[in-house]
Amino acid sequence: MTIITTQVSAADVQPQISARQDIVETAVAAGSFNTLVTALKAAGLIQTLKGIGPYTVFAPTDEAFAKIPKDELNALLQDKQALTKVLTYHVVPGKVTAMDIKKLDTAKTAEGQSLSIDTSSGLKVGGANVVKGDIMTTNGVIHVIDTVLVPN
Repeated sequence: MTIITTQVSAADVQPQISARQDIVETAVAAGSFNTLVTALKAAGLIQTLKGIGPYTVFAPTDEAFAKIPKDELNALLQDKQALTKVLTYHVVPGKVTAMDIKKLDTAKTAEGQSLSIDTSSGLKVGGANVVKGDIMTTNGVIHVIDTVLVPN
């Protein structure tokens, strides 16, 4: 079962999405992940997420990044080590669909820590709502989230 809320409509991401694109190409084409793509470039992670994978990416929207105070976001974008830690906290190695996620209590991220998973009221990972799940790409799957996840 895919959990979708109205915070980001399917129309925001779906028309440009094609399973013939990788994670990065899909994010760029969607047009609602501009800050995420900028952050991936700043952290030097573009080539990694264009790789074979598969990867599962919990992708915060531009609106999610806008919740971070501008000075804090700018500081994060300038700190490659901290930015890499935050971004890899959004990636789970392997292809984990929304159906798979619902069977888990936690998911270990590429950063090393685990994300909590809560299905009691919609689908939440690390406290963020999954607003659109299962955007399939050639090298994994993207789940759109409404909050930037911050590792401990």
